[in-house]
Amino acid sequence: MANIFEKIIAGELPADIVYRDDQVTAFRDINPAAPTHILIVPNKVIPTANDIQPEDEPLIGHMIYVAKSLAEKEGISQDGYRLIINCNRHGGQEVFHLHLHLIGGRPLGPMVVRK
Repeated sequence: MANIFEKIIAGELPADIVYRDDQVTAFRDINPAAPTHILIVPNKVIPTANDIQPEDEPLIGHMIYVAKSLAEKEGISQDGYRLIINCNRHGGQEVFHLHLHLIGGRPLGPMVVRK
């Protein structure tokens, strides 16, 4: 059964897609944590960061390059932004299809982990 990101990539579910190529699809998060909150998702299914294989290294680098380019396009590159990949439940991953969060557009403050 396809996950929600697979359905967005396939065009089966609507999304505010801001970038797409043969390797990744990027779209706005439906529950944004900041004025800019874009998810960069590989078109290839990789469930978690733990599932990245050596042959995926160029893809992961491309995801980060796309994030940088989108930050420039969104006008947040100079003030700063955050890139986050969550891994598994304790890491906050909700959809088990690797994705990179691009978050910015306001001061984000320090990363704080509470006990």
